[in-house]
Amino acid sequence: MKIVLLLLFCQDSSPVKHSIEFLFTASSGVPNFPEVVGVAMIDEIQTSYCDSITKRGLNTQDWMENLREGDPAYWNWFTQECTIQQHVFKDEFNILKKRLNRTGRIQIFQRLSGCEWDEDTGDINVFHQYGYDGEDFLVFHMETRTWIAPKSQAVVTKHLWDRDRARNDYWKNLIHICMDCMHKHLKYGQSSLLRTALPTVSLLQKTPSSPVSCHATGFYPNRAVMFWRKDGEDLHEGMDHGEILPNHDGSFQMSVDLKVSPEEDWKKYQCVFQLSGVKEEIVTRLDKEVIRTNWEKPSDATIPITAAVAVLVVFILAVTGFIVYKRSKISAFYVLLRTTLSSRRT
Repeated sequence: MKIVLLLLFCQDSSPVKHSIEFLFTASSGVPNFPEVVGVAMIDEIQTSYCDSITKRGLNTQDWMENLREGDPAYWNWFTQECTIQQHVFKDEFNILKKRLNRTGRIQIFQRLSGCEWDEDTGDINVFHQYGYDGEDFLVFHMETRTWIAPKSQAVVTKHLWDRDRARNDYWKNLIHICMDCMHKHLKYGQSSLLRTALPTVSLLQKTPSSPVSCHATGFYPNRAVMFWRKDGEDLHEGMDHGEILPNHDGSFQMSVDLKVSPEEDWKKYQCVFQLSGVKEEIVTRLDKEVIRTNWEKPSDATIPITAAVAVLVVFILAVTGFIVYKRSKISAFYVLLRTTLSSRRT
């Protein structure tokens, strides 16, 4: 028997959103590693990179050559800005280390700036924030042009930065810089960034008693949901939703696990995948005969789940770690960064 794929038409009202992010990471106490690394991402895809060793901006997507050739003035400004901001960020880090009196160990300092744009409503959300050693440190409030200090250790810095009006006026204009960068990237990268790709869906199970995992890979963009149905009803319990993770080719993967007893009628269950902007949903019926397992067919069970390896490789080359990082959770990226740095020392 084969997996039954049903294409059902449904109304998709999910908004189309785009984001551009600029992430700088400074570290100390790590030998043979760049003191400062900067990456730019659009729609969570890394587009360019610079660090304190190479001292120049590098593009990391083939289509970025279109931008460089089509708008050389912008490309020169964009890459030079990455290098300039490295020096600014390094100075901020060194001053902060002295102020906090933190010496003699590995330290991580991060800055995330960017914006989100909703194509449907035109709404724009701008963000600019700092993290120190895995915790939120300072967040810029655009309307008041002042800083918010989530931690008591950041209060002194907050007051000092609040008084720097010229600096805060510059960050107030981040919305204009950000949106200009976003439109440039979308214009020259539209063949890649605005594409739609449906996934390959597989059913996986480690052992006969393990949950069944519905795994989708190769889809784009990363605005997708996946869940299980039983007898036509969406299930909300007994499932474990995994995060959307990157593949090495710029597409994404995700999975959702279902706990189902051997005694049940498995054919009552269906795995449903929905991609934003696509009216069709992919429905995969749960069938024991098509499940790929480690205990029956080891050779068939090797799924190209490259997230862990890809994250490490991408980080060493570009320090994005593919951003399991959430905008309001600087600590998530820090954990990934700290793990990678630790692995480099061993």
